[in-house]
Amino acid sequence: MFSMKSVLIKTYPDVYSKKTVIWYNQNMNILEIKDLSLGFDTEDGFKEALWNVSLNLEQGKTLALVGESGCGKTISAMSILQLLPKTAKITSGSIIYDGKNLLEYTSKEMQTIRGKEIALIPQDPMTSLNPLYTVGEQLLEVIRIHQGINGKEAWTKAKEAFDEVQIPSAEERLKSYPHEFSGGMKQRAIIAMALACKAKVLIADEPTTALDVTIQAQIMKLMRQIKQDRNTAILMITHDLALVKENADNVCVMYSGRIAESASAEIFFKNPVHPYSVALLNSIPSGRGRNLETIKGQPPTINQIITGCRFHPRCKNAFEPCNESVPALERVEDGHNCACHYVNNTK
Repeated sequence: MFSMKSVLIKTYPDVYSKKTVIWYNQNMNILEIKDLSLGFDTEDGFKEALWNVSLNLEQGKTLALVGESGCGKTISAMSILQLLPKTAKITSGSIIYDGKNLLEYTSKEMQTIRGKEIALIPQDPMTSLNPLYTVGEQLLEVIRIHQGINGKEAWTKAKEAFDEVQIPSAEERLKSYPHEFSGGMKQRAIIAMALACKAKVLIADEPTTALDVTIQAQIMKLMRQIKQDRNTAILMITHDLALVKENADNVCVMYSGRIAESASAEIFFKNPVHPYSVALLNSIPSGRGRNLETIKGQPPTINQIITGCRFHPRCKNAFEPCNESVPALERVEDGHNCACHYVNNTK
């Protein structure tokens, strides 16, 4: 999965947009992050936060980006939409969407991508809607901006979007204010905004964090249905591996700004090889009577200088090369890659 399946045919400058256009065969990934590095300007100087992050998202598939809080999952996703803090700076890499490098787009050009082509389902549905306007007004604004339609036609599309996400009494609920919606209903309304614009890619940042277990299951079932019906590609950012097992086609594990392991979900849950991946899976209740394991220590901050593999201070398998050099992301088997000196020296 994570090696490029499609064959690069050619690249040439698009004479209309003056962007570099990259053509692949029909099996192309709709979104590819390639060797993305990023950092932040701080009072103590420039601090790196991401190193050579690469991942591929296929049309109609769900890629789960997993890891502990602060590992770089959300900042990687926000780079796609150019929704980074002012202090952030991308130092290298490319983000190819539908054959074009989004890092070459201006802020104005990105407005045609956000929402219409790539939609964000934010982490907290409780604060994602403006409390001063009805949910319908906010949905209609999205439809007007991205589809250029108004009036009765826009209202019909808004109602259809609410129907699709299974919000009952859609006609009346469009007239409701956000405080009149439950957390699950707000999340459905946000998903409806993405559907109304026919986004090809959904970025779901911890889409079930603020929801109870029953509503979580409903939201994930809805997203699976959207993927199936619309062939939508979904980038799911989460630390919940149980959610990943139920919903993802492919998995990328991040640790401290780097990709540690990538594989299909099937391979990942059957044969995780990176010590960090194994530790994460061992920290999940299994119901088999074994004791839960913990990962000693804490993930490093961007201010901490760690030579070699950034996981080595917490790793049970660390040996001499681990504190000296950064391990490359190498092939373990077809569709399975790992960045670990221990794994790459014992396979």
